[in-house]
Amino acid sequence: MSQETTYLELSEVDGAHKFYEVVVDDAALTVRYGRIGDQGQVKTTAYADNAKARAAAAKKIGEKVRKGYAPAVPGVRQKRAVSRRQIVSTRSTARTAPVLWRYDSGAPAFGIFVDGHSCMVGNERGVITTLGHDARVLNQVRLPDGVKCIVADDAWIYAGCDDGNVYDLSGKVPRVAYAIAPEIDIYWLDIHDGVLGVSDADGGIAAVDHEDEFLWRRSGRGRSAWMVRCDADAVYHGHSQGVTGYDWRTGQELWHTRTGSVLFGWQEPGAVFAGTATREVVRLAKDGRAERAYRCDAPVFSCATAEGGRYVFAGDSQSSIYCFDAAGNRLWKLGTGCGSAYSMQYHDERLYVVTTSGYLACVDASEPAIRAAEAGSVPEVVDVKAPPRLPEPAAWTTVEVTSDVDGGVVVQCVEDRGRLRVHVLSPGYHPDWSVQFPKGIREPGARYLVTQVRESGRGGFYRAYGDIRRLR
Repeated sequence: MSQETTYLELSEVDGAHKFYEVVVDDAALTVRYGRIGDQGQVKTTAYADNAKARAAAAKKIGEKVRKGYAPAVPGVRQKRAVSRRQIVSTRSTARTAPVLWRYDSGAPAFGIFVDGHSCMVGNERGVITTLGHDARVLNQVRLPDGVKCIVADDAWIYAGCDDGNVYDLSGKVPRVAYAIAPEIDIYWLDIHDGVLGVSDADGGIAAVDHEDEFLWRRSGRGRSAWMVRCDADAVYHGHSQGVTGYDWRTGQELWHTRTGSVLFGWQEPGAVFAGTATREVVRLAKDGRAERAYRCDAPVFSCATAEGGRYVFAGDSQSSIYCFDAAGNRLWKLGTGCGSAYSMQYHDERLYVVTTSGYLACVDASEPAIRAAEAGSVPEVVDVKAPPRLPEPAAWTTVEVTSDVDGGVVVQCVEDRGRLRVHVLSPGYHPDWSVQFPKGIREPGARYLVTQVRESGRGGFYRAYGDIRRLR
């Protein structure tokens, strides 16, 4: 029996630019969808016979046509360019910072994550490299498109990708945890207790829940929204007109504070920090009150703090990095020697930066090392060698199959009012709570073995953690 393929597209001048493909092959129905020009997500469902598969396909096609999709020829419309921060990076005139080691990722890098065990860099080619603090390369994975940012939410680490997806990196294989609407050009994201905040090129802001469904979505007050930070109370959104706070549950605007155009954001428990095009980092209380400004010599493209905000760090467009005390006094300014810092993070007297030149650099930010650098004495930089071959893009829809139920938690995917939900079958858990689980591998009736499921901070649902295998 021959395959039946229907290919549809929805392309608007300033809006959606996405495709939807349906293939019926005997009793199997395969749906592929995503942004035009991308490979997209693929989902295959088996039916009892060809008639049922064709009926399901017709229903899906009808739904899309009613939303404005129309038949098209693949490859005629081209992929839209992804927005990237364009910086003409100049060499710093300041003395060179005490860089202990640096790793050349091979492309401009936005994504950074640092904890007590390792540090990660994600670049525009979609490659995420994990290194130890001793500069050993520990692991590499490759996502389908460029990495915009890497963020942590409790034990989970997520990467926002230019393909519109947010990948959970907690297992051996990256899994799509959130599939953002294809028309959203992601600039930045943050996650708190399973709630995802997304800012975009048009200045929009959205909150997405643990089931990958919009809680709310707003147009925002400005454009080019390079900052979003989330906590238990609010979503903090930085854009061309300043910083706006929103209630994360309802999307109601709580406050708005004008600053220079915001190019980066950071937060501590009691404050948010906005790096601006007007050459300063602005500290705001979480009720919107402007508390302090930290003045730099060029537009600020990244910022970070030490614990509690006792030090404030900034990276400018001229390859310089700064350190201020909490009161706003500039303590030092030094050059990176490897490009402007797109993102940064401080950990254990070291400042880690990822740069326009694609480096992850480790700077010794201890007082003796800084004083020596200001006097012109810096250590010899260790250049870390990259692995000889890049990994292939991760097959994030592939699931290992097992019959062993030991060493994990059994969950099952069920259909609930037209949606696929996942619930825990193992004893000792709430059977009616849903599990935050990758959508790309859900199949009705299928059972899976998950390393762990953990209760969310606010309760009411579980979150899958670690490796996922399908049970026979």
